[in-house]
Amino acid sequence: MNTENHFAALAAVNVNDKTEKKNGLTYLSWAWAVDQLLKRDPGASWVFGEPVRWNETVMVSCTVTAFVKPMTAHLPVMDHRNKAIPNPDAFQANVAMQRCLVKAIALHGLGLYIYAGEDLPEGEPEPKISEQTRAKLAELATTKEIAAKIDLALEKKGRNSLDDLTEDEGQKLIAWLNR
Repeated sequence: MNTENHFAALAAVNVNDKTEKKNGLTYLSWAWAVDQLLKRDPGASWVFGEPVRWNETVMVSCTVTAFVKPMTAHLPVMDHRNKAIPNPDAFQANVAMQRCLVKAIALHGLGLYIYAGEDLPEGEPEPKISEQTRAKLAELATTKEIAAKIDLALEKKGRNSLDDLTEDEGQKLIAWLNR
């Protein structure tokens, strides 16, 4: 029985130099994501679901099966401001399908950290990191490998130091490091 943790292996891949930032959002190249997935699982496959209409907008879906595990992601057809497009054309739907493919691949681990926090509503600013959480992160950062992971997480969040994290981000980072 193969006990390799494929999710952990894919989640450990640094995708930062393969991303592009647009309007404050980070995008990963679909071609690169597919390449990396197929290098690790040549039998991986994907299928796009039938687009679903929501009033005048459209939701696409993609199921990626990798390492014998199917994972499905959904994504509305959106404009450059990440707002759903009324009555999208074929080109706009295709762009959303490729973005959805990347998101479904991310559910297997590759670049998943890009999506951290995307589902949170905007609202009141969250409390800054507590001294206790900051101390725990400093305690964990005793090896170069862990320190590098913390630096990577800070960079992905656009933060300069642990002091710039929210309490929730600090707790999530601790949980991620302890996996």
